[in-house]
Amino acid sequence: MDTLFSELGNWTWWIAAAVFGILELIVPGIFFIWLAAAAAVVGGLLLVFDIPLTVQMGLFAILSVIAVWGSRRYIGKHPIESDRPLLNQRAQTYVGQIYALERAIENGRGKLRIGDTLWLASGPDLPAGSSVRVTGEKDGVLIVEAVS
Repeated sequence: MDTLFSELGNWTWWIAAAVFGILELIVPGIFFIWLAAAAAVVGGLLLVFDIPLTVQMGLFAILSVIAVWGSRRYIGKHPIESDRPLLNQRAQTYVGQIYALERAIENGRGKLRIGDTLWLASGPDLPAGSSVRVTGEKDGVLIVEAVS
């Protein structure tokens, strides 16, 4: 490893920062950007100071831990707001809506059609064609109640 550092010189940290930046674009989550920032800081310090390799590695490790820990704390206190919070919870988007039963609910189970999809429904026994309101969802089954 010492050979790699001696061959590339101060560029090693800038290359590491670029690789971590690219990984951030490929891998989901907010993690590698902080490693890229730590590598860039070490690379920047090497432009000004002559720092031994062991100190560089230690500095990178410390800066990485501080950056990741700090970002996790910040995001924990300031969660990222989404304009579509139910994007991956499709069944939750149907709560409160009224639909007609496709198949009767018998013994607590039936089916209702929403768009081009048949959903399992759970609720009181009702004949096919009855209007029902979706009140919730559990394990992919829509919980419904009769609409009078």
